[in-house]
Amino acid sequence: MKTGIRGLMALFIAFGLTACGQPGIDASQTGPFAPGIDLRAEGVDGVEVAHRLIAAGEFELAIKSFNRAALDRGGLDAEILSGLGTANLGLGRLNQAEKLLRRATTEYDPEPSDLNNLGVVLMERGQTAEAVQVFRKAFALDDGESTLIRDNLRLALAKSENSVSVEPNESQYKLVRRGSSDFLIRTAS
Repeated sequence: MKTGIRGLMALFIAFGLTACGQPGIDASQTGPFAPGIDLRAEGVDGVEVAHRLIAAGEFELAIKSFNRAALDRGGLDAEILSGLGTANLGLGRLNQAEKLLRRATTEYDPEPSDLNNLGVVLMERGQTAEAVQVFRKAFALDDGESTLIRDNLRLALAKSENSVSVEPNESQYKLVRRGSSDFLIRTAS
């Protein structure tokens, strides 16, 4: 009986050792380590990295990446200003977001998405009348093709019409990130 148990134990050990010998990482071709950094490769643009970070909801890292991109480009341009404004908007820093987005839309030719984001900031700060004007300008520049801007304009108009007869409800609208750098105001449900 002891011989039978020893035989079974030997059989289990043999199967166990066989499983350990299965090929895993082929050390002869690539080695067991991750590939190294190709120092000759072209680096990814810092602005592109920052936009990806915004899409991932990493607003603080996006701000750092936009700042590095500004150093690489030799200063702030419209894309970096609007990106910094959008990242600050995502963090809820409305004063900083408004200043940066205003600079992006006044010092440079305004983009519809930048005006949209500025309108969202103004809505969040309770400046509905100015937000309506900004959304109208964004809608006109976009030739009415963006449903996002149209919906924001529609909500801003509805809020401005209701503010005369109804006491404002601050929790009626909430900010929702949409796409890589556009924001949409939706009614809270």
